[in-house]
Parts: sequence; C-alpha cells; structure tokens
Amino acid sequence: MKSFNIKFFIGTALITMAAPGCTHLLEEEPRSVYTPEFFQTERGVNGGLTSMYAHLRYIYGDAYYYNATLTGTDEVTYGRDADENFLAMDFSGRAALNANNSRADRLWTAAFPNINTANGIIKNASAVGTISPALVAEARFFRAFDYFMLVQTFGGVPLDLGAGELQFNTNAYRTSVRNTVPEVYTKAIFPDLLQAVADLPATPRVIGGATKTVARLYLAKAYLTYAWWLENPNNIPTYPATTRTDPAGRNAQYYYQQAYDVAMAGIESPGPFRLQPTYYDVHLATNDRNTEMLLFADHTESSELYNGGSLTFGSGGAPDNFAGWMMTWNYTNIRSAANPDGSNPVSSVQREAVQQLGRPWNRMAPTIGAVETTFADKTNDSRYDGTFTTVYRGNWPKGGVANATLYNANNLAVTPGQPILTFLDAEPTTPITYPSGGGASNVGAGTLPGRADYVISPRGISRIVYPGLWKLGPYRTDNGSGLGQPNAGSTRPFNIAKFSELYFVAAEAVVKGATPKAGQGARELINVIRARAGKWRFDQNNNTAKVQDNSAAMIAATPATIDINYILAERSREYYAEGYRWYDLVRTQKWNELASTYRIGGTNYGDHTPQTVTRTIKPTDYLRPIPQVQLDRMDVSPAEKAAYQNPGYL
Repeated sequence: MKSFNIKFFIGTALITMAAPGCTHLLEEEPRSVYTPEFFQTERGVNGGLTSMYAHLRYIYGDAYYYNATLTGTDEVTYGRDADENFLAMDFSGRAALNANNSRADRLWTAAFPNINTANGIIKNASAVGTISPALVAEARFFRAFDYFMLVQTFGGVPLDLGAGELQFNTNAYRTSVRNTVPEVYTKAIFPDLLQAVADLPATPRVIGGATKTVARLYLAKAYLTYAWWLENPNNIPTYPATTRTDPAGRNAQYYYQQAYDVAMAGIESPGPFRLQPTYYDVHLATNDRNTEMLLFADHTESSELYNGGSLTFGSGGAPDNFAGWMMTWNYTNIRSAANPDGSNPVSSVQREAVQQLGRPWNRMAPTIGAVETTFADKTNDSRYDGTFTTVYRGNWPKGGVANATLYNANNLAVTPGQPILTFLDAEPTTPITYPSGGGASNVGAGTLPGRADYVISPRGISRIVYPGLWKLGPYRTDNGSGLGQPNAGSTRPFNIAKFSELYFVAAEAVVKGATPKAGQGARELINVIRARAGKWRFDQNNNTAKVQDNSAAMIAATPATIDINYILAERSREYYAEGYRWYDLVRTQKWNELASTYRIGGTNYGDHTPQTVTRTIKPTDYLRPIPQVQLDRMDVSPAEKAAYQNPGYL
C-alpha cells in the first residue's frame, strides 16, 4: 500500500465557532508532509483535526460516491444520461461492476489518509502537554468513523498502514494485509468510539464538531451492524474469510442490546440536539445546520477558500457538493407558448439556483415503487412533500423573457410563479392525455381537462422525466432578481448524521431481540418519528402555509407489531436519497429481497409505460470491489493482488 500520509491533499474546511458572535475559523495550513513532530504541537493537532472535517467533503456530496450508496437499491435506478459508473451500480445488466468503475473508491481514497492523520494525533498529541482528551477524542471519532464506513463497504480492511496496527506511518509502504471484520470492529471501531463517548463534550466546540451524541450514534450503529454480521441470517459471505465469531465470545444478542442501550443514552442525554418540529424544517435550506444535524460536510457561499470549490461553476468532482445534481432531470426543456394558439414556444422553467430547481444532470432516477409505494400516504405524511420537487413553476422573467403571460396546457394562460408541470400524487380518475414524443410541453407531459399545468402521474415517470429532489436542492442568498449561479456546486452542507437516527437504531435493535425500557419499544420509538412526520407547517410544492397536525392518524396507521421490513420502509421515507439505503439493505441482508426488481418508464420523452426491470444481485455483491487504484499501488505478485480483492470481482 502506498503511503497514505504524505501525498494526499485535503482542502480547507469551514467550521464556524459555536460561540455566539464569534467569527473565527479553524484554518488548515495545506501541507505535503506530516511528521510526528508536527503533531506534537498545538498548531499541528488543530491543523490535523481541521483536515479531518475537510476530508468529509471528499466523500459526502461527491456525486459518484453518492451514486454508490443509492443506485441499485429499491429507491434509485439510473437516469437517461447515466454513464458506466451509474449503469454498473444498478446491477440490471447494462454494465458489470468492477474495480475500475466502482465509485466506492471515493471512500477508500479519502478515508485512509484521514485514518493516518488520526493515528498521528492519537499517538503524538500527548507530547504537547496542553492538548485536552476531548481534542484527541475527535481524532478517535474520525478514525472509528472511517473504519466503520470502510468495513461496511469492503469487508475487512488493513489496520496496519506500514508502521504497525493503528500506528502513524511516514514511509512509503507498497504491501498491505487486510484484517478481518471482527478485528476491525474490536481493535479499532469499538475502542475508539467508547473513548470518544467518554471524552467528547456534550456541546460541540465548533458548529458541526464531534460530540458525545454523534459518537453514541455511531457506536450504536456499529454495535447494530456487527450484530447483524455475527448473526448472518442469509449466509452472506465475508472477506477476508473468517468465522462469524466474536473474539470476546459475545453473541449477536449481546450487541443488539448494546446498540439499544447506547442509542437510548443518546436520546435521553442529547446535549443541544433535538428533533426539528416538522420534517419540512429538517431540510429547509434556510434552516441548515439545525439542531437535528449531528455531523455534516460543510460548505459556504461566503468564500471560495472555505467552500473548497468555485462559487460560480461546478467542477463535477470533490470537494464540490454536487450530489443533488444527479436526480435532477432537465426541466429546462419544458416549453410554454408565447402565443394563445400554441405557437412560438419559450423556456418557461429556467435553470435557477433555488432549492426547488438547481442544475440538471439526470444520472439517477427514483423508481416508481419509491414514489408510489414507499410514499403511499402523501396526505397525512409530510415526508413526500419534504423530499421531492413535484411542481415546476414558471420563472421565465428571471431569464430575460419579457412576456407577462405564456400559454401552457390546454392553451391556458399562466403567469410567473404558477405551476407549469406537476407530478401528481396519485393516478387520476380521469385518464391523462399523453402525447407521443415530446408534445407541446416538449418533455412528453400530459394534460387533464381544465388544468393549465402539464401533468405526469406516478406510473408515468421515466428515466428522463421524474420528480426532483427538493431536500438536496441548492440555496443562495446572492441570486438577486435573476437566476443566480445554478451551475456551481451547492454551497449547502451535506448532512451525514442526524439525531433522528438514534430512534431508528434503538427500534431496530428491539426488533432483533433487545430488551427495551418500559414504553420505549420499537413501535413507541418509530411513532416519535411518524408523529413528527404528520406535522405540517408549510406545503412546499403548493407553496403555501399549511398548519396541520396529522400525528394521530400517523400513529394509528403504525402496525401493532413492527418487523424489519417496516423499519426499512420507514427509514426510506425518512432518509430517502440521502445515501443510507445501500448500507441499510446490506446490513439487514435484504438487498436482493427488496431491490431485485423495480419499475420505471423508458429513456424517451412521451414514454409513460412502466417497465419491470430485473436485477441480478449475488451474495458476493454485498461487498464492493477493492479499488483498482489500491491494487496498482501494491508492489506484490498478481496472485497476492487477486487474493487481496473481494471474491466476485477477479
């Protein structure tokens, strides 16, 4: 393995100080060489810690890693403009996943340099004399965080980067040995997170900084995931090959109970964190960095230096936050007529840097099942409205089109701000009249009598036209009266960990046999989340205030007995398209069961006939391939490289 510590550049992170009115930033000095002596200074420790927060932007918000977490699940398939990176992840026969095209490599190449930085801080910070255990605990948290993500994705990974297990390495190292899954958990993840829980503060030292609560969440998730791994209900193979036994002789039930207990400790001692009052508030851009967010990869509109990327154009690569582009279809192709007779079509919905719109990329698309079945209740449950953009409104004056009125579906007049195209919540009782091809809308949308907006029903979505992702849409304060900078990467933070997940982890542990506290069983915990989902304060797609409390109806609809499939369905409603799904399906070994078929329309405008697509998901697919870049760095024999790779990718 090539040295991971001295030839990897991580851009500067923005971490705003938590103290009110404080404008100081933690600034990283970019360095090409980290040495033990560097980490024996306060400046070195602070610089190393800042780089740890910065490294999150090379994973989260990167669209290709984002693709690896979602495409091929029951939530997402590939869009019309998908390239091989997306086609391979879908497992539907368009391309085969391999060590070259797997974009899980984004995790591997970002995590190991960060782990080595953490090793350096943990090993050397005590020599400074003024470094608190809380600061070292931040390094422990991030080392455990990276190893936890790696072991879920690739199986066992190396603890020795060239200088011994969990030791800071300064020399080029061109061989590597993978540890087993139990070794990674019991030698690295659990000890680091337990120490982080003990030493981290309840209140973050900086906004978005590591705390006891986020450490408890990841410790509980690690216990839960390891328990599933030990149980292995569907006989999924592991690699490197090892028996599914715990080194300390503990069984899966012990770890399910630990997951429950730690998650409940996080809920009961939350520090400054809490659930937002409505689901709309969780993802509203003007409410970013809210008290539900435990960890995020930060960005800012105020400075390119601290944003880590341009504020005017998108590079299409890390550290930009461009994940939200991937499920944005090309709504800019919608046309409305300048004349009442339907002639002289103009672009009525133009590309704009607002949360409902953003930059089209069309690499990923929601499945019909996600829209129609996962979010079946669109009346009581606010999460569909708080996830998708389903109404596309006219904004043509911002793009320089002077017409006060345009003519849309049924040649009816529309004015700026009115709906131009609507994705209906359900199949209408009156059949939609769809055109062949693009039609008057230019995007194949249909009409209903008396409506001025073009319409598409849930079963009419396709790989080319589908609801966008409101929750990941961009937000700028510098648009003025124009369209702003929609081609830039999003300057919003990419959310990684939420307080709400503590409820899901605890509930899942109970479903798997953990003994709950009185009144804190799986149904009660899930109902906390569902009750919140029933509370509305704004209907974002209809762009109107909606003060409504459907909590009682949401709770009444919860099954009396919660099973793992219900937990997974509820997790999908809560975290749709946020990067959780592949890990959820792999952890519970439900990927093949829940995602082996899906429905969606084709790749041409006017194609509204659902197609059923079959995926081939093998047991070996539950691990991603070791990236080719890693194999290329190793100075070992071809046979040793083959043995290093996960089975099924040779």
